[in-house]
Amino acid sequence: MENVFLQANTDDIVSLLSRTATDILDEITPELPHTGFVTDMAFIMIMGAAVTLAFFKVKQPIIIGYLVAGMLLGPLSPLWTQVFPGDNIWTISGGTGILGDTSALHLFSEIGVILLLFVIGIEFPVAKIRRIGSVAMGVGSIGLFGTMGVVFYVAGALGLGFMDSLFIAAALSISSTAVIVKIMEGMGSIRRGSSIMVLGILIVEDVIAVILISVLQSLALAGTISVNSLIVVAVVGAGLIGGTFTIGTRIIPPLIDKVAATEHREILLLCVLGLCFGYSLLANMVGLSVAIGAFLAGVLVAESKSAEISKILSSPIKDMFVAVFFISTGALMDVSQLGDFIWVAIALIGVATFMKFGGNMVGNFIFRQKRLKSIRVASALAAPRGEFSIVIVKTGVDLGVVSAFLFPLIGVISIATTFIAPFMMKVGDRLAPVEEVENG
Repeated sequence: MENVFLQANTDDIVSLLSRTATDILDEITPELPHTGFVTDMAFIMIMGAAVTLAFFKVKQPIIIGYLVAGMLLGPLSPLWTQVFPGDNIWTISGGTGILGDTSALHLFSEIGVILLLFVIGIEFPVAKIRRIGSVAMGVGSIGLFGTMGVVFYVAGALGLGFMDSLFIAAALSISSTAVIVKIMEGMGSIRRGSSIMVLGILIVEDVIAVILISVLQSLALAGTISVNSLIVVAVVGAGLIGGTFTIGTRIIPPLIDKVAATEHREILLLCVLGLCFGYSLLANMVGLSVAIGAFLAGVLVAESKSAEISKILSSPIKDMFVAVFFISTGALMDVSQLGDFIWVAIALIGVATFMKFGGNMVGNFIFRQKRLKSIRVASALAAPRGEFSIVIVKTGVDLGVVSAFLFPLIGVISIATTFIAPFMMKVGDRLAPVEEVENG
């Protein structure tokens, strides 16, 4: 086989770098067929393994390693411009950096979020959730709407229009469930009392996010808010959650235990995954987030006697898809656009993080929560923005009611706040040591 790399000059290398990984393989070995999706997965897994191992060695959060791995596979045009000067440097016109089949990656990413919330739901039986229900609703609402109001005002002061400010404020008021849960899982803090409160608030925020999307769509299309649609979403959400905690807990857990009694692990795995995706589909059909459905499915599994073995069987599959989720998130970031709105991004990150921390502290104070526990909860919720933030802004861009630059802006903010989040949680741990929080 002819050795392409040995005979290539600088122009040949630049030409290769401007293509996706599959195109590069076709150039090297034209006699062999190459599947774009398989090639992308190979690069994701190899790069992910190498980078996360390096981050583990230097004792940094694995989630940041995922994001860095994705960014190394994504459109890092400023880096390559320095290495290969010229006009025809790596662009994203033919794909996202070296990755080509981004539609499949989006699908895998959604599966990752669903499985992550499902496995986490197994950690929280109904009794735990009921203990923090009303407090989580109050604290979550205060933190969310307080952040939204202040960010809306600041965005307007920075020169953004009314609809731009409204959509970006809504996006930055929602903390990322996937990011926070993954960080807490990595830090081994998922079962602590403060983490239960955090998860309760995140579920409340996800429900409010669904309502916000409906409100913003109505406002963008009709110029008015549809009260009827708000009532429908609220009633359906309450019905699904209430039905899960009453009827669902009486029917589903015994069925899972009967399947587990067969002592056939493959059948049990299919059963619990069927419940996971079936409940996600149900939530999606009634207009709620698939993440909410997955979490509720996990709660039902938690009520069974087979919860622990179900978690052990599901976790490896979850880990793979979650890795794809975070690596593909990093790959979708085009850092070449960063200079166009860096100061706006920094200002909005600072205000949103400060307000989210302060709003949750105020909410915890109003509901008479312990001070140290409140610090840990507020620190966990302060920084990360993610899946719902991107969905909200994308909704506005698709409707044509907000500026197109908001989409790369929210992408940069999501990545930056995900980097900040683990360090915010570590600060919370130092200010409120776990022994004092759990025993105080």
